[in-house]
Amino acid sequence: MNRKILMLTLLMALVPGIAHSGSVYKWTDENGVTHFGDRQPTGSKAEQVSVRSGKGSTNASNRTSPQEQVQAMEQEAEKRELTERERAEMEAIRKQREANCATAQSNLRIIDSNARIQVEEDGERRYLSPEEIAEQRMRFEEIAEENCGPMEE
Repeated sequence: MNRKILMLTLLMALVPGIAHSGSVYKWTDENGVTHFGDRQPTGSKAEQVSVRSGKGSTNASNRTSPQEQVQAMEQEAEKRELTERERAEMEAIRKQREANCATAQSNLRIIDSNARIQVEEDGERRYLSPEEIAEQRMRFEEIAEENCGPMEE
């Protein structure tokens, strides 16, 4: 009984090595078609081809676990989301700057037209004094300067 187990164990140990060391031959027939086979063909010249198994000699350190792959994918998605959010914020800032610029330029045109400027405060209407108009002009010029030029990053 022990002898049978020993022979079976020995046979199982040798079979993968024998199967792995099989030869593969390559030859071209008279029609120019290339063939591959485990037996050398008769009547035609064949060359022996070196065959590698599907298992490469990769390091275990190069492999990533499924959890690491999922984590990397989540980080990449988070990075894309952050970039999209930043892009949306920049677009909102750009639109706000354009609106501020247009309003400031419009207000400056009104001031430059030498019109009397009327404002409403506490439910009462009144005209701005020349000093108040000068202050408003300075304020709108600052706003235009900040918002009408190219955005600083």
